[in-house]
Amino acid sequence: MIHERRRKPRSKGIRKVPLVLLSYFLFVLLIAWYFENQATSTLIVVRHAEKALLPADDPGLSEDGQLRSHLLAEMLSDVDVVAGVDAIYVTRTRRSEETARPLANRLKLPLNYYEAQDYEGLKVTIEKQHKGKIVLVVAHSNTAPAIVSQFSGSKRIEPIADDQYHDMFILSRPWFGKVKTLALKYGKIRVENPNAPVTDSPKSN
Repeated sequence: MIHERRRKPRSKGIRKVPLVLLSYFLFVLLIAWYFENQATSTLIVVRHAEKALLPADDPGLSEDGQLRSHLLAEMLSDVDVVAGVDAIYVTRTRRSEETARPLANRLKLPLNYYEAQDYEGLKVTIEKQHKGKIVLVVAHSNTAPAIVSQFSGSKRIEPIADDQYHDMFILSRPWFGKVKTLALKYGKIRVENPNAPVTDSPKSN
């Protein structure tokens, strides 16, 4: 008499294990994606510091410009409690490079180069490579307002005069919502009319 062996039914719990692991893995990916995309990015835009008179085609920084570049490094090396600026972008000019060099040396960061008027390319690169980071962009008098505007910052920035080097624009770019622009001044400030009389502020009614 032949007796057939009955196969023991596999435990349903064993089949559920891969599904549980897969669900957990997908949940972790979803959480990581969520926090990455809600990170706030910060863009700091400055004009290069004071330039020397010579050579005319590609001047470096003057003595005042060197002082301003070191002040910039002093301000931004500890701008974030954890690590400071995460990336630096400059144009291929001596004055732009020398403005950022003290900060780059202090933080041991490389200088990333961009084409001075390729605003869209700069935006794509920074958004792709530095999401949630603090990025410094050293621009020029005729490009700094346009860069701020390109990154959805304020479009009401007045033109920068040729002898005006003190402007600093800080853009806070959240994952959702409106970009906020802070217009600050640092270092030696240009005074439009130093001989103008000082008047009292009008009293509030």
